[in-house]
Order: sequence, then C-alpha cells, then structure tokens
Amino acid sequence: HKEADASEGAKAIAWKAQKRLCGRYRTLTQAGKNTKLVCVAIARELVGFVWDIV
Repeated sequence: HKEADASEGAKAIAWKAQKRLCGRYRTLTQAGKNTKLVCVAIARELVGFVWDIV
C-alpha cells in the first residue's frame, strides 16, 4: 500500500487536502455551481497540495 511508504508530513498534507477538497466540492455543488467547473477548481487546488508534498 502506497500510504505505508509515505512520510508523516506527506500523510498530514494529504489528509488536510482530503478534508478541504471534499468539503469544497460539496459546498460548491450544493450552491448550484456547474459540476464540471467545480471539478476543475478542485483539481487546480489539488495540484497545489501535490506541489506542497513534492
């Protein structure tokens, strides 16, 4: 499992990203935003978290 190989810092950032992006997705879709645009916004933010880990 890949998670077992990750550092504690990377795991913390990944969990922070999971909580934030999941909540953001729910908030934006429930507000009636276009689902495709929401996915793009979430993907862009996810890239920031990936860069933070790298």
